[in-house]
Amino acid sequence: MNEELISIAKDIESMKIRGAGRIAVAAAKALKIASESSKAGSLEEFSREIKESARYLVHTRPTAVSLPNSVRYVMINGLRPDIGDLEELRLSVAGAADAFISNAENALKLIGDFGANRILSGDKIMTVCNSNAAIEVMKRANQQGKDIEVYAMETRPRFQGRITAKALAKEGITVNIAVDSAARFYMKDMDHVIVGADAVTSNGAVVNKIGTATLAMAAREARVRLMVAAETFKFHPETIVGELVEIEERAPEEIIPTDIMEEFKGIRVRNPVFDITPDEYVDIIVTEKGIIPPQASFYLLTQLYGWRLMDDEPWE
Repeated sequence: MNEELISIAKDIESMKIRGAGRIAVAAAKALKIASESSKAGSLEEFSREIKESARYLVHTRPTAVSLPNSVRYVMINGLRPDIGDLEELRLSVAGAADAFISNAENALKLIGDFGANRILSGDKIMTVCNSNAAIEVMKRANQQGKDIEVYAMETRPRFQGRITAKALAKEGITVNIAVDSAARFYMKDMDHVIVGADAVTSNGAVVNKIGTATLAMAAREARVRLMVAAETFKFHPETIVGELVEIEERAPEEIIPTDIMEEFKGIRVRNPVFDITPDEYVDIIVTEKGIIPPQASFYLLTQLYGWRLMDDEPWE
């Protein structure tokens, strides 16, 4: 297996590459690298190599559906059974990866435009974690000349909120960083909560960074609108037929440093990465296809993936 692909997979697993959109793009790039670097001498050998690479990638992070969805796109559109020439098949896989990456970049621009139209000058916005899609909405609003102020929750234990704050401040946006537990305290002053998504289910529930559901509950209490910014490759096809989204739990060392872990001997340290915000707490979901209510997620999923899910994944 290609060493660069293995390095990308490990970066996804360790959260060096983080954020559902970035993970999806990285996976597509990895498959392009695998295709272009392959030394396979036959169609069968090449197909085995690409499928092995795809399997390796999809098992790095269990919750972010953008990862398997990006791999599905490249495999279905690139590793085509009707292609009988090895070089043509190699180019087909690489081309499908490029198409996915281009579509993902264009999706961000469209989401930024659609979401920014919902924001007024003077609005205060709360966000959590580090979502390119959510950032794009706020950046676009700022570029439209709207004077906004953002409260970025720090997002323990990996502090992704700090990354968001820096990105927004670089755009000239007024930004505050606050501890996660202060969300309800500041919520009464907000006009919007804008978050990303690692997965959107068929009933409109949103799986996102732990703490998102807490923000959603506080927003509902304070009558503050919750906007979810998500590319359509973050919609979870298996949930159409009742599959549940696996919630990843990471190592306790992310919370308690290894050098003092002995002080907490006998104590179980829990570190769930995501929580689930029910559809009734979500006002709108902004996608590159347009703005939808969460209840329309089922319809959008059937349009994207059809009623029939494949019996076998394309990497099997």
